[in-house]
Amino acid sequence: MNRSGRWLAARGASANAVTFAGLGLGLLAAGILAVGLSGLLVVVPLLASRLADGLDGAVARASGKTDFGGYLDIVCDFAFYAAIPLAFVLRDPMANGAAGAFLLLTFYVNGATFLGYAILAAKRGMETTSRGEKSLYFTAGLLEGSETIVFFVLLAFVPWVFAPAAWIFGGLCLVTAFARVLLAWRVFGRDGSGGR
Repeated sequence: MNRSGRWLAARGASANAVTFAGLGLGLLAAGILAVGLSGLLVVVPLLASRLADGLDGAVARASGKTDFGGYLDIVCDFAFYAAIPLAFVLRDPMANGAAGAFLLLTFYVNGATFLGYAILAAKRGMETTSRGEKSLYFTAGLLEGSETIVFFVLLAFVPWVFAPAAWIFGGLCLVTAFARVLLAWRVFGRDGSGGR
């Protein structure tokens, strides 16, 4: 990735442009799903989107990281991750509506625990490179980006399993969120401030 990022940066590509390209490809995949198509028509732009998501950081490391670039990256990631469940709801609201809403809720809760932890870690000057060089403090979880991408690819090939799969995956997202809350309590919650 770093070599490709240096190559792109040397040819004038900006990290933010790569981030937006990744979001555009991810939204294209979601749109294809929403209109009822599936398979490789979805998987190709979906995986290209995630490749761009990895490349934007490599371009940033080659050309100079910015706080705004890190911010933009996480916002676009969250938009992509929300677009795929929404696409299944739009595809078949009766069959997928409740499961899609639940999955979006669990993504929201999981995202809040992730970003909240990152904010407190930054406030305390904590840093880690265990997940690679990132703009934000990344905490590990049961379900992360790679698992979610595998889940989305599976759904692109067998879209009729969305509803039961979304309930299961959403439940596992809540396990991840709960584990992150426990970690935050262990790291941040014993300072005598009553949790605030």
